[in-house]
Formats: sequence, structure tokens, C-alpha cells
Amino acid sequence: MLYLSGMKHMFSLIFYICGIYVRIEFMQIDILTLFPQMFESPLSSGIFKRAADRNLVRINVHNIRDWTHDKHHIVDDSPYGGGAGMLLKPEPIFEAVEKVKDGIGSQQETDSVPVVLLSPQGRKFSQQVASELSQYSHLIMICGHYEGVDERVVEQLVTDEISIGDYVLSGGELPAMVVADALIRLVPGVLGSEESAVDDSHATGLLEYPQYTRPQEYRGQVVPEVLLSGNHAEVARWRREQSVLRTLKRRPELLDKASLSSGEQRLVSKSKT
Repeated sequence: MLYLSGMKHMFSLIFYICGIYVRIEFMQIDILTLFPQMFESPLSSGIFKRAADRNLVRINVHNIRDWTHDKHHIVDDSPYGGGAGMLLKPEPIFEAVEKVKDGIGSQQETDSVPVVLLSPQGRKFSQQVASELSQYSHLIMICGHYEGVDERVVEQLVTDEISIGDYVLSGGELPAMVVADALIRLVPGVLGSEESAVDDSHATGLLEYPQYTRPQEYRGQVVPEVLLSGNHAEVARWRREQSVLRTLKRRPELLDKASLSSGEQRLVSKSKT
């Protein structure tokens, strides 16, 4: 017997196997781009391949040119009013999004799917945004290119605009890969340990603590004694303290939003002096 959860949150497959219910989370990402070949290598290796092999994530890459209707497959045109560069035309993007949504299901399910435009004008991507988007089972991402897209795409199709930083790239393909990577890491079962995503830098609002592996001593540098003690409480306390100190040193602005205990606040004040 198979049950499907609602589309707003992570898609769940629940199988009745050997007398117990087994829940499998699933996410689908559809990427619309002018350069699908850019995704071939990343999607066939690393975390993308592992997630796909485990049937936890499906990433479909669509060529926007497939929804053009002229023999030259033209997807751009000059902007009204003049100006440098070319804009992506609305027709192929509208038709591509509509085609993807046709295969989703009911109108309610279709309406709940976020349509994300990768754009330098969007809100800045962060771990918090990744966590927010990871709650959806299905996302559509549009890779902008040239001077941007026709504004009617933004006004009528797009539900969110995302930028990965305050700089300009030649297209939205690399940002789409960044966003997809950050999202699928949060799908249960993709990482080897569920704690990995929780401990990552920015997941708690702080940078991650220093980590060490064998050998215990290398070129005169030794692993901190606390990590060898076997005292889990002390290890956790040391790691938290190191996260606070590392964030203070490298990204002090993050501490303004971090939830710090009174002791950690005193540690920060002491370290500043």
C-alpha cells in the first residue's frame, strides 16, 4: 500500500513492508536552462548521483529552446525602449513551466510548487533559505541569462527570486547548481549521517568548529586533548565554544543573529578585548 503526503511539504512515500510502515522522503527539482550540457557532469557524480541512486531526489534538466516555434529556436530579443544586451523572451519560459506543471497533479498541487528565478536581483541565498525551500517536494528553477528575462515572467510565473551573492555571473546555471546542492543535502537519507547537515557551518547560525582525524600528531601539531578524552559532554562544550570563537574571528556579523547563552556572550566580550 502506498500513501502520498501533501505537496506543500516534503513528498513522502510510505510503504507497508513486513508489517511496518517505512517512510521515504523525496524531492524533485526541474531546472529550465539554455545550457543543459552544463549540468551533465555535476549531476552524474557526488551528492547528486548518490541522492538519485537512492531514489531520494530527481533532477530534470529542460532546454528552454525546446519550447520555441521557429526554425532557429530563438529565445531572446532586444528590449523595448533600447538598451544594451538581450532579454529572454516570455513565450518559451511560460510554455516550459506550464509543461512541467502539467505532470504534477491537481491544480492545488500545481499552485503550491515554487518557481524560482536565479537572478542577481533576488534575495540572498542562505542556509535559512535552503531550509525553507527544502520543505517543498517539488521546485522549478529558471536560469536567467543575457540581460535577464521579460518582466512578465517575473510578475506572472516566478514566486521567488534568489541570488547567491552580490556579483554578476553570465547565467543562472551555476547558482542553480549551488541551490540544488544545498537543498538535497537536507533531504533525509542523502547524507551518511543526519547530524552532518545539522553540524554544517551556518546550519546553527555559527561557523562549524575545527575538526581533526588521524594521525594524532602531524608535523608538530597535535589533536586537542579534549577530543581524545571520550567525554562527550566536554567535547560538545569545546565544539560549541570553538564555533563561537571561529565565527567571531571570521564572520562576526553572524553573531548578531545567533542565539548565545550568557556564558557564550561573556566569552565573546572577553575575546574582543
